[in-house]
Amino acid sequence: MLKITPDPPDNDACPNPALHIMATPHKPSTLFTINPDIDIETLRVHACESLASANVMAHDLAGFLEGTHRNTLLGIAQVIMLGELAVNRALDNFDPPA
Repeated sequence: MLKITPDPPDNDACPNPALHIMATPHKPSTLFTINPDIDIETLRVHACESLASANVMAHDLAGFLEGTHRNTLLGIAQVIMLGELAVNRALDNFDPPA
């Protein structure tokens, strides 16, 4: 029986390094880092305030747009608002360690 599809190239023999992305573990950039000593509640409060600001900016910008662009931005604003609600719930349930 003939094989219709060829075998995939050997990773070592592949000349295109972009194809090795999945094999290489992701190492995040350290250009912008969060101080590891900051407590969780402060991080959650900052995330909540950032999401609230992003929501306001998205709604303000949507006022200048029409049609599908406006609808897209309002959809993004809704996703931001849902993230803000989730962070708020996490803040409501925050129980600092004793």
